[in-house]
Amino acid sequence: MTEALIVRGLDKTFTKPAVMDLDLTVHAGELYALLGPNGAGKTTTLRMVAGLTKPDKGEISIFGIDARADPAAAKAITAWAPDEAMVYDRLTPLEYLEFVAGLWNVEPKAAKARAEALLAKLGLAAEARTRCEGFSRGMKQKVALAGALIHDPRLLILDEPLTGLDAAAARLVKDMLQERVDAGGTVILTTHILEVAERMADRIGIIAGGRLLAEGSLDALRTQAGEGKGGSSLEDVFLQLTATEGAPA
Repeated sequence: MTEALIVRGLDKTFTKPAVMDLDLTVHAGELYALLGPNGAGKTTTLRMVAGLTKPDKGEISIFGIDARADPAAAKAITAWAPDEAMVYDRLTPLEYLEFVAGLWNVEPKAAKARAEALLAKLGLAAEARTRCEGFSRGMKQKVALAGALIHDPRLLILDEPLTGLDAAAARLVKDMLQERVDAGGTVILTTHILEVAERMADRIGIIAGGRLLAEGSLDALRTQAGEGKGGSSLEDVFLQLTATEGAPA
């Protein structure tokens, strides 16, 4: 099986340890949910994978590319979308997407076609030529997601992608992510909405105190938590596995 991401022995300390000796594997073509309490190290982990935060030590391999030795090559096939959308308010969504595509050397004609298709899929076609400054948080979140997808990354990393979205917009994004995975793409996401992870994720990693506590399918996690298969919800399993860590809620 091809591995989209292999993390080994990853460490990061700020004023205190944030991630400690973390091992993580994500298979190509799966949706992997990284779950944990607040302060567990989820975002720090994903920022290191995306090349935005430098690890103190450890190895990161993205589709066989050593991300620490060749960060440019790793970033070229990876996209990151944070929980706080970062878009240029003075640009329209179409201008923003064409700008981002240019950073990735996407040919202008292809960039415009991709941008229009993404905006249509995300329900933003009518606002494609309206400046982002008046957009709601949810609308900006959708523009940022389109920006992450504009260069067709092999690995898509999303930190709380449903933040600020209403029910209809959240359904659009979930459907879009599922379509991407069904087409062979790889998605890693964090979410506090455990029902989303339970319904969508092929595998789930649970992190607390900067360490990976458990990883696998929901049934595998139930076994690790000492629960019977098919009985407990992901919420039950999550609370059982993280309770002994004393992690903040």
